[in-house]
Amino acid sequence: AFPQRYRAHDCEFRGCQRLMAGLLRHIAKAWGRVPPEPKIVYIDDRPVPVNFRSNARAKRMILRLNKDSSGVIVTLPRRVTQVQALAFVEKSTPWIAKQLENRTPASVVRDGSIIPLRGIPHEVKTTQARRGLVAIDPGNPVILVPGDADHVARRLKDWLKKLAKAELSEASKKYATIMNVSIGKISVRDQKSRWGSCSPTGDLSYSWRLILAPTFVLDYVAAHEVAHRQHMNHGPKFWRLVIMHCPHVHQAKQWFKQHGTGLHQFKT
Repeated sequence: AFPQRYRAHDCEFRGCQRLMAGLLRHIAKAWGRVPPEPKIVYIDDRPVPVNFRSNARAKRMILRLNKDSSGVIVTLPRRVTQVQALAFVEKSTPWIAKQLENRTPASVVRDGSIIPLRGIPHEVKTTQARRGLVAIDPGNPVILVPGDADHVARRLKDWLKKLAKAELSEASKKYATIMNVSIGKISVRDQKSRWGSCSPTGDLSYSWRLILAPTFVLDYVAAHEVAHRQHMNHGPKFWRLVIMHCPHVHQAKQWFKQHGTGLHQFKT
């Protein structure tokens, strides 16, 4: 029989082996969740960016156009290899080509353009004034933009972003009070991958294009993001909280499915 000290050393060694094996399994599992790097595929000699996302709840690979229809996003379940993901994209190129062909082309906003504001179509009109503020015609669905015609898009975008921030800030503070949570800084930007986000510290970021959607849609996104201050996930408790305080959740989600992509067609 081995002396006691050798048996003790043998146990320690086996314990280290088990610890290392567990650590390696954990690293391998985490590595498996890292999605492949973005790729470029060529369809009819046109470069199309492809981005990959991992989703532990996904049952199969899902392919869809991104919000501005300029590329595609592939959602991957666990244990899908990079080779499998790329093969899936290659196999799906006929579908991608068809979707890109049917997409709504971007519309450059200029004098005479029609854009939605809070879901209501408005005509964009330049005024003769050299100076002044962008405003809505009191009697008509018309947005009046002063200054040179060459600067219409920029001035209109600045005004829409300011309007969006004001209304999203008001809605966010309303839901923060109702849900009894604190929120941090509120910002708006031109996000293409999501309509809103909430950081772990409570900072909220929204797409300014929400001001183009009906008011109940903007209101829902604010409720959604503020609810993340209680639940940083999309579990049952999160959805119960949102639905409890925002009765038009399902209506807003349906609107996004039907019209959300169209909000990105306006180029400012």
